[in-house]
Amino acid sequence: MIPTAERRPPPCTDFTRDLLSRVGDKWSILIVAHLADGPLRFNALKRTVGQISQRMLTLTLKSLEKDGLVSRTVFPTVPPQVEYELTALGRTLMEPIMAIIQWSLDHQNEVEKAREIFEIRSSSFAEQKSSG
Repeated sequence: MIPTAERRPPPCTDFTRDLLSRVGDKWSILIVAHLADGPLRFNALKRTVGQISQRMLTLTLKSLEKDGLVSRTVFPTVPPQVEYELTALGRTLMEPIMAIIQWSLDHQNEVEKAREIFEIRSSSFAEQKSSG
């Protein structure tokens, strides 16, 4: 193990941390993944993502649009229809996002087993602490 004093931190600037928190949150990853096959209207995106509130979807889409990852097109209909799609920059995220999704699928059983072991150890520790 490398002593803490000798470790070099990764080259993360405030901007890097900010951007990683944006593209690394669960809703952004899911939204980008669902837009990979092409543009979707707001309600269709909400249905496909599932379990996301209208407010959270709106906020996440605005952040993705602000960062240049998603574009928003409003169609002049009554009521107005809004469509979202990945920009060229947003499409560059597909490879790392799909790698993360594939990793989660490949290691699901291992993670579930680790969680079970953790829960068993945590409950055993809590029981020992309360009885001792």
